[in-house]
Amino acid sequence: MSSKSKSVARSAARLGAVQALYQREMENTPLPLLLDEFHQHRLGRPIEEEPIAPAEMTFFDDVVKGALARAEEIDVLLESKLASGWTLARLDRTMKQILRCGTYELLARHDVPVGTVISEYLDVAHAFFDPKEAKFANGVLDAVAKAVRPSASR
Repeated sequence: MSSKSKSVARSAARLGAVQALYQREMENTPLPLLLDEFHQHRLGRPIEEEPIAPAEMTFFDDVVKGALARAEEIDVLLESKLASGWTLARLDRTMKQILRCGTYELLARHDVPVGTVISEYLDVAHAFFDPKEAKFANGVLDAVAKAVRPSASR
C-alpha cells in the first residue's frame, strides 16, 4: 500500500471510528456487534451518495477499542482541557467522539505524529461543524497534545 493510500485509508478509519463511538453512545451497541456492523456495512460505503475510501480496518479497530478501553482516562484528560464551567456532557455528542478518538491517538499511537492527529480530527470536525466549532476541536486537541506529548512538535 502506498503512503498516500495508507493515509486515505486511515482518514476513512478515523471518520468511521467517530461514527462508531457515536453509535455506541446513542444505542449502547455491544462492541463485537458494533465492530462487525461497521466492518460489514459501514466502512467504505457511500454517505449521502458521497463515495468514501476503504478504511484501514486494523487502525479503525484500534481507535474504537482503545478509546473505549481508556474512556475514563480520556474523559478526565479532556475535561481538564475544557474552559472553566464546561463539561463533556455539555458538548455535542459528535464533538465528544472526535475529541475522544483524537485524544486516544495522542495517548497511545506514538507512531502517528501530533500534527497528523490534530489535522486529521480537524478534518473530521469540518465534516460535521462550522469553522468556529472545528477550531474548538483544534484547541482542545492541541492542549491535550501539549500535556501528553510535551516534547513533540506540531
